[in-house]
Order: sequence, then structure tokens, then C-alpha cells
Amino acid sequence: MEKLTADDLVYGYINGIFPMADADGTLYWYAPDPRAIIPIDTYKPAKSLRPVLNRNQFEVRINTAFNEVMRNCSIPRSDDDSVWISEEIIQAYTELHHMGLAHSVETYIDDRLVGGLYGVALGSAFFGESMFNKVSNASKVAFHYLILILRQQRFSLLDTQFINDNVRRYGAIEIPKADYLKQLKAALRQKAKFSELVREKV
Repeated sequence: MEKLTADDLVYGYINGIFPMADADGTLYWYAPDPRAIIPIDTYKPAKSLRPVLNRNQFEVRINTAFNEVMRNCSIPRSDDDSVWISEEIIQAYTELHHMGLAHSVETYIDDRLVGGLYGVALGSAFFGESMFNKVSNASKVAFHYLILILRQQRFSLLDTQFINDNVRRYGAIEIPKADYLKQLKAALRQKAKFSELVREKV
């Protein structure tokens, strides 16, 4: 296969597949069955996160450090953690970001990037890819902000691909692949714009 491109990614996502790299950099495409999603409307922040949100401990920005977020996500969390975000994947998603289709939500303390996540928005579907944190709660705040954006902009599908303990804490569930593809098809027909959260005036 030739070098992964932004167009390859778009084609993959609209067909329910996504790439991951093996340890040697070889790319493979995946379509899990069942598929993990997070229902946007039923997400609730953990009680322990509410004081953090109330203190405004983090400054949240979107799309100001996309490549840096990806590179932080590509760092192994432990000695036995497999790395699936290769340099080829970083370049392709950065290209997609420049096209306005891949986005990052970032958390900062004293102007220092301490956490964040990235994903792809097509139609009213958001495909969450990965997240990282250098400070406790940094990625949780980024995810909370992501949900607020998706709700405000009326996204209908938040895909998290595989189920694991990390996405379970955010309310992830598994659905059959056939059901996922139906939801995906419907979401791609609806328009939604990923943009800064508009704060309502009190």
C-alpha cells in the first residue's frame, strides 16, 4: 500500500474502518464487531470531576496544537503498552486537520499543554482517536469539553472504536457492527460543525 493520505482516512471512516500501525509501522485497517460508542446525550461527568470543572483549573483550547496532541498520544503509557500511532499516521491526520476535518481539544495550565484528545468529524459523527494527560484530570476535562461541543453543535454519533476501561468511565457501550453502520450512515447525512463552544450569557 502507498503512503496513507487524508483521502484514505475519509474513505475509511465513511465505510466504518480505521487504521492502526503495528510495532514495525505496518498499517492495518480495523472494523470491530461489536463497536464501541459513547451516547452523547447520556454522558455525565464523574462527581469527582465537578469540583475540578468548577475551579476552572485548566484552560481549554481547540485546534491550537493538533500535531503536538497527536505526538503526546503516541507516547507509550507503560513498558507493555503498544504504540499504534506511527509517524505515517501522524502525517496523514495532520493533513486531515489542515483540511478542517480532524480536531484537537487541549487542556493547559500556565500556558503549558498538559492534556488533550483528537479525533475526526464527518457529518454529525465524531470519531474519537486517542487522548493523553500529564496532569491528573487533564484528559477528563478535555473530554467533558468535547461532549459540550458535540451537544451544542448537534452531533449524533461519538465513535470510540474498541471498548476498554478508559472509555467505559465515560459511558461507552458496545453495539453490533450492523447497528453502528446504520447510525454512521444517518450521521453522515446530517451536517454539524465542530467549533469553539459558545458560552451562553448568564
